[in-house]
Amino acid sequence: MSEENKALVRRELEEVWNKHNLDAIDEIYAPDFVDHSAPPGMPNDRAGAKARVGAFLGAFPDFKTTIDILVAEGDLVVNRSTSTGTHTGELGGIPATGKRITVTSIAIVRVAGGKIAEVWFESDQMGMMQQLGVVPAPGE
Repeated sequence: MSEENKALVRRELEEVWNKHNLDAIDEIYAPDFVDHSAPPGMPNDRAGAKARVGAFLGAFPDFKTTIDILVAEGDLVVNRSTSTGTHTGELGGIPATGKRITVTSIAIVRVAGGKIAEVWFESDQMGMMQQLGVVPAPGE
């Protein structure tokens, strides 16, 4: 089952994040999907994920992600990835900067019934904010 679960995570990254196909979320995520990393006050369900991904891709329309490490055990898949994009749209109140980012992230995904059922996601948000010039880098 681990290989099938890894293939599902690869498909999600390719379809949703690299091809910017938000409709794929309805196919790939379980109806009762839970995002344990949703920001406070935001829905942590499939619709909330679709809204967050859409807003992020709207801010970074050339966004692409590459899998660095993909490990699976049982119903869990862990993905470490590196993503790039150019900030050309508003994101969370931050106006477009035109700056390019490179950000690493780690996602833990639980698969059930051939769908993504849960996700725990961590990314280098501080590094991204520094690259955008919103937060000073150390020593600046």
